[in-house]
Amino acid sequence: MLEILRSTLNSILGVLKTIRINDIVDIIILYFLIYNGIKLIRETRAQQLTKGIAVLVACYALAYLFKINTMLFLLKLCFQWGFLALIILFQPELRRMLEKVGRTRIAELSFFNSSDHESEEEVWSNAIEAICDAAQSLSSSKTGALIICERKTKLGEQIATGTILNCTPSPAIFGNIFYPNTPLHYGAVIVRDGIILAAGCFLPRPQKDELINKQLGSRHRAAIGMSENSDALVIVVSEETGSISVAENGELTRGYNRESLKKLLLTGLLPEKDTNSIKENSLAGRVISKWKK
Repeated sequence: MLEILRSTLNSILGVLKTIRINDIVDIIILYFLIYNGIKLIRETRAQQLTKGIAVLVACYALAYLFKINTMLFLLKLCFQWGFLALIILFQPELRRMLEKVGRTRIAELSFFNSSDHESEEEVWSNAIEAICDAAQSLSSSKTGALIICERKTKLGEQIATGTILNCTPSPAIFGNIFYPNTPLHYGAVIVRDGIILAAGCFLPRPQKDELINKQLGSRHRAAIGMSENSDALVIVVSEETGSISVAENGELTRGYNRESLKKLLLTGLLPEKDTNSIKENSLAGRVISKWKK
């Protein structure tokens, strides 16, 4: 045992003795590029694609290990042509990523930043209260609104089309954003990690626009399109009727009030244990119900 330990230590020391300053600089640069590359990927739909590539690599390793020749041949073809296909399919995302790198200053890179934040649960809890209060107020005044609560799928492409705000949610801020005839009134607000990140954002059209109820307006259609392209919860306040609707997974449910909206957001945005603790601390006798047409 001692011989093995001594041999291991000698091997480690031998490697350390051969390391030069150039090697250290090389490692630091490589780490920096990989770290910021991952951050850029997380801002786009490429995050899901990366997971899919990881699954294919794992399948290739298993096929190679167990000598599954047919799967090995197919996966080799996939990797040979896949790289070119990725460049073609994700050309807009790649261009935006390179532009973002070119605009970024060294002082703004998260590699050099360190800051303390409230826990995600507490921030989201405060944001949910503000969203529900704002939705109720906008509904009573029949002011149109479109609020997106980002979850796992990052919405960097949509955020890039809007105006960055990066502020704490409150009913007053939502009221100012969606006040009629203001510059940001017709766009969507995106809330990430309990913070209003951007407003005036443009959203993708639904995949099957012709199949959607003709009575639904542009906000409802944009909400459905956004929920088809991500796992976000999209809250819509109708400008005509004042009704509150929510789009999720390509489906639109209507007829929410403050309490039913809060219940949905708590369930969809917070872990189960945090949702239960918030419910226990809520006012006694409060009944949460969900009304859908």
